[in-house]
Amino acid sequence: QIFQPLHTLRSAEKELLPGYHQFEWQPSLKNVSSSWDVGIIDGLSGWTSSVDDVPAETIARRFRYDVALVSALKDLEEDIMEGLRERGLDDSTCTSGFTVVVKESCDGMGDVSEKHGCGPPLPEKAVRFSFTIMSISIRADGEEDAVTIFQEQKPNSELSCRPLCLMFVDESDHETLTAILGPVVAERKAMLESRLILSIGGLLRSFRFFFRGTGYDEKMVREMEGLEASGSTYVCTLCDSTRAEASQNMVLHSITRSHGENLERYEIWRTNPFSESAEELRDRVKGVSAKPFMETQPTLD
Repeated sequence: QIFQPLHTLRSAEKELLPGYHQFEWQPSLKNVSSSWDVGIIDGLSGWTSSVDDVPAETIARRFRYDVALVSALKDLEEDIMEGLRERGLDDSTCTSGFTVVVKESCDGMGDVSEKHGCGPPLPEKAVRFSFTIMSISIRADGEEDAVTIFQEQKPNSELSCRPLCLMFVDESDHETLTAILGPVVAERKAMLESRLILSIGGLLRSFRFFFRGTGYDEKMVREMEGLEASGSTYVCTLCDSTRAEASQNMVLHSITRSHGENLERYEIWRTNPFSESAEELRDRVKGVSAKPFMETQPTLD
């Protein structure tokens, strides 16, 4: 592999970058650019096709979400075909009914400042949003149960985790995070209502995607759900317990928070319809202080 002329290495590299493979969505994605070969997107100001062509003040770079997922599936092409063979499934009949479960992760990367550089004025913290394909299953025609044909063996490994977006931003900066990840959320939402048609093993096959936000730590869940930070009286990200209640009752918790409910509470916080004092208002919204922008699934990782 290594001792090859540069141009062959270059073209091998291109295959690995999102934007190389052709694909289609049925129905086509709402609110997403229709140009399928889009390369790397400049987080706040649209996309640039080339890897290098980017202004110095850019604070985020990312791939388009669906293009990155296509690249990840093509990367697993051999595993998918192997899985079909191992399960004794006839390759030519398995063209639809594939389900892909994707785990999303997002976390701060700490201080990335230039120690004595004189680069552009950027925030000195960074955040990385990434995803892992956890499993691929297929429900064959006339069958009741789905059959898993691929399962990620090392779901928490750096090797199976694919970066989608890198941003220079402090993870507590709710507004900037919302501005950068808002379009990612819009793309994900569009993909939930559509099917991907992609050639795997020489045949066009259709995939549906399910997303699980189980790779966020508590700080990030609070950030994305618009909750007060971890020092808050309202200690739980899934229910309305205060610290005092939680210390009295360590067992009987129920998951009572929903994304929609958090949005309603934010509206109450913003408009204060009952003209309450800050204290009363805070007690009413139970620690919701900003507009949540990403739905996190209450599931154990």
